[in-house]
Amino acid sequence: MKRNHRTLRVWQSAMELVSEIYEATAHFPKGEQFGLTSQLRRAAVSVPSNIAEGCARGGTKELLYFLNVASGSLSEIDTQIEIANRLKYVTDIEKLWTRIDGVFAMLVALIAALKRKA
Repeated sequence: MKRNHRTLRVWQSAMELVSEIYEATAHFPKGEQFGLTSQLRRAAVSVPSNIAEGCARGGTKELLYFLNVASGSLSEIDTQIEIANRLKYVTDIEKLWTRIDGVFAMLVALIAALKRKA
């Protein structure tokens, strides 16, 4: 059974997170272009990408694997945002943490629901 990832609220919110990360990192120092900026952007893109890939796979076990990878990427983003905050690169950190927390909560709920079903 194929899943349409575009209908998932968690995928939609993860896509918003990508936009917010790109906006936030646009103001990072040029010296961070290949460092923290690149890491944050790749981790952010990884979240909805893994959700989509899991949905395109054949079964629940594979979907759960990719949802867990997405969750790991969110933890990376959380840590990298904290680093950016400590370096005073980010101005609206609460907005980012709110989005991260929201995506994480949706992922946890989806993972739990799929495990109950399995």
